[in-house]
Amino acid sequence: MKLRGLYAITDSQLLAGKFLQYVEAALDGGVTLLQYRDKSDDEARRLREAEALQRLCQRYKTQLIINDDAELAARIGVGVHLGQTDGPLTPARALLGRQAIIGSTCHARLELAEQAASEGASYVAFGRFFNSNTKPGAPTASLELLDQARTRLSLPVCAIGGITLENAAPLVAHGADLLAVIHGLFGADSAQEVTRRARAFNALF
Repeated sequence: MKLRGLYAITDSQLLAGKFLQYVEAALDGGVTLLQYRDKSDDEARRLREAEALQRLCQRYKTQLIINDDAELAARIGVGVHLGQTDGPLTPARALLGRQAIIGSTCHARLELAEQAASEGASYVAFGRFFNSNTKPGAPTASLELLDQARTRLSLPVCAIGGITLENAAPLVAHGADLLAVIHGLFGADSAQEVTRRARAFNALF
């Protein structure tokens, strides 16, 4: 499966009261990967929301992955995205099987990406590239890093962090396969606008 295009990431605060409506609007515009990101401790709600997203993703033939929670991913049979603090990828790969999509946060460090590749990652994520609402203090990645990643890695490369329609084009030009977007996609005043943005992001590829 080719991982290329818009990578939508949910945000519970941003999507409060319009969660499934906005996610479906994004899927309607075309999403390669959808990540369910919820940092709360409400396990029952997280399972319920993840299952609802899975049903939507199946309808739109989009891959769902869960942020940081390999157990939840295993429960519903989807992939997972792991940060640097979530430990090595190997146990998650063993738990989820060979087919599951497993992504790894590599900040702005190529050696972390090479390590993730050797541990069986499906894609690596670099960021942040721009100022981000979600992670204001994260390290800054550069277009040069994308150029280097293209020559040294054979995995799909994802760019994340403050990406909007205004600043995304150079990332694709320098080799990003996936654009991971939260506010630039979902920070819209209507579902129609979410769909329009999704289509516009995909048009960059």
